[in-house]
Amino acid sequence: MVFQKGINAWCFPKETSVQEMFRQAKAHGYQGVELNLDEGDAPFHLGMTEQELKGLADEARELGLELPSVSTALLWKYPLTHNEEATREQGMRVVEKMIEAASIFGSRTVLVVPGLVTAEVSYDTAYERAREALQRLARKAEQHQVYIGVENVWNKFLLSPLEMARLIDEVDSPWVGAYFDVGNVLQFGFPEQWIRILGKRIQAIHVKDFKTTTGNITGFVPLLAGDIPWNRVMEALREIGYDGYIIPEISPYSQLPEQLIVHTSQALDAIFQS
Repeated sequence: MVFQKGINAWCFPKETSVQEMFRQAKAHGYQGVELNLDEGDAPFHLGMTEQELKGLADEARELGLELPSVSTALLWKYPLTHNEEATREQGMRVVEKMIEAASIFGSRTVLVVPGLVTAEVSYDTAYERAREALQRLARKAEQHQVYIGVENVWNKFLLSPLEMARLIDEVDSPWVGAYFDVGNVLQFGFPEQWIRILGKRIQAIHVKDFKTTTGNITGFVPLLAGDIPWNRVMEALREIGYDGYIIPEISPYSQLPEQLIVHTSQALDAIFQS
């Protein structure tokens, strides 16, 4: 079974150009880069034309790199479960743009945060709105032959693998699965159990490490610096037959940031062999 080594654009300092990301990724042994859709004048933004998106894909391809998946932080700003319909619809437009870009890039998967439970949005309301949104988006995904990966994040929602599996099954589309983040569950559960329960629903994998003694958002650390049981995680991925990209999503170093790219590549090599 072959795991492919990717890197998310958030691993680089914010001012890093796409071209420099691609250069470093290629130089340090990665096979693909996951770009993050943003607003404004970001290197990959909502207003980009088809020709501009093709240009990004061509730049990656010239270096022998793939763009295996597309991510975004915009669904925290425009949740698919928000009480205001206009906000929910903007979230839908974000995902639709991701799907269109992914189709142009040749990406397999787009990452979707399914919604947020808040004091104003109850858990059951969030569930119904998320299911409805994913069912609508599934049609767009099928049209473009791109998978939607529902990510487990710290959103007070989908707090167990059984519930995430249930939501995906109720959406009832082969184009909607899970984008599983290994580090995001360690404070609340066991990543290897999530992997086995989600099974073939998993379309893509994010990795970062986490120190349970810290127990809050500052507990996320570079690979091998935390408490993720990597041998058990890799055993579970092999059991379910996962064969694809494993993509770190880690904050850049404050000094000599290219060293994070180097160290993460080396850590992935060791993890793949565990």
